[in-house]
Amino acid sequence: MKKELTIQNLKCGGCAHTIKTKVSELNTINNVEINIENSTVTFDYKTEEDLNFIVGKLFSLGYPVEGDKNSIVSKAKSLVSCATGKILK
Repeated sequence: MKKELTIQNLKCGGCAHTIKTKVSELNTINNVEINIENSTVTFDYKTEEDLNFIVGKLFSLGYPVEGDKNSIVSKAKSLVSCATGKILK
């Protein structure tokens, strides 16, 4: 199944690199695409468990799904994830 999630705190290529790397860690997630302009992550998944994993992973990285709480902690995590992505890019 294909899914597109609109996320918060997505700012640049560093963010996108971190998200793509971390979301792709699960073998059942494929075709991960990040659209920085629209703040979306699109991917193919197989089960609801996979989808829940991705939503949780995004939240833990500081990129909550649109509509979820975007606390100062989430914003700080996204800055760290962004910096990591820029370094590893």
